[in-house]
Amino acid sequence: MRHLALQRGVDLAGVHGTGRGGRITRADVQRAAPGPGPRVRATPYARRLARDLGIDLTTVQGTGDDGAVRAADVHAARRAPAERPQRERAGARRRNDEPRGPAATPADNTEDRRTDAMRRAIADLMSRSKREIPHYYLSSTIDFSAAQEWLRRFNRGRTPTDRLVPAALLLKAAATAAREVPRLNGYWQKDQFVPGSAVNLGVAVSLRRGGLLAPVIHDADTLSPEDLMTDLKDLVERARRGRLRGSEVSGATLTVTNLGDQGVETVFGVIHPPQVALVGFGAVVERPWARSGMLGVRPVVTATLAADHRATDGAVGARYLTAVGRLLQKPEEL
Repeated sequence: MRHLALQRGVDLAGVHGTGRGGRITRADVQRAAPGPGPRVRATPYARRLARDLGIDLTTVQGTGDDGAVRAADVHAARRAPAERPQRERAGARRRNDEPRGPAATPADNTEDRRTDAMRRAIADLMSRSKREIPHYYLSSTIDFSAAQEWLRRFNRGRTPTDRLVPAALLLKAAATAAREVPRLNGYWQKDQFVPGSAVNLGVAVSLRRGGLLAPVIHDADTLSPEDLMTDLKDLVERARRGRLRGSEVSGATLTVTNLGDQGVETVFGVIHPPQVALVGFGAVVERPWARSGMLGVRPVVTATLAADHRATDGAVGARYLTAVGRLLQKPEEL
């Protein structure tokens, strides 16, 4: 279905499945495909955004691979008519003898426009999320000593580029727990929860010039931590170079954000609609920890959950975080 959806320009996140158990069928994708007309290369999210904003994609200049239109391009096209007179008036007021700074290169201007458009797209999405989704938040501190010891044994003798980092185990635990607690893996559509047909993890990636993307690791619960690490490195590198394919930025059923590498201990995220949950992980830090009546110092990590109260309640969220903690105690089974 993913290949057909990509061909037809359909965002699977917005398709209501009519198959058994809510699965999306070929007929569902065909019904959701845009009608006849000039075909424009565009990501599924850009198509949906253009439709919502009433913007003709044929009039939008794409900045993606092979000229594909991205969401940022749609936002830029929406703002262009209002910004043009303002820029012209500002230019008319500038005195010819006014001191000027170093001229920006065309490449810099293009990158700045992309960054600004991306920030606007993120602002619109997050505003919609906080406005429409009744969030609830949970957190749990997890003993990471078993996972850290397993990583130490796994990485022994490996080169730095081949070693696993804690994020690999955290992503694997998040994906496996989503399979165990499927009420958090899916979408809120048409006033009801639609379960995801697979566990597709969106992973929040900060870009060097600012902005944020959440490329998708499909079927993440079926991958080993090593394969997850390989996919993550590849996606992060290409996300920061603007080389992601349309299928790699759509279809996430659950998003994970990990700010541990920046020293943050706890992160409470904002849900990406129409998803119903977002998982956050902080840094692995040493803390006093009591076990079997004995107090010691152990590595711990804080896992958080932001979830949609329309789809679940705190009991479901608690089961999910408990599953994540349990899975990290037996990393060799992940």
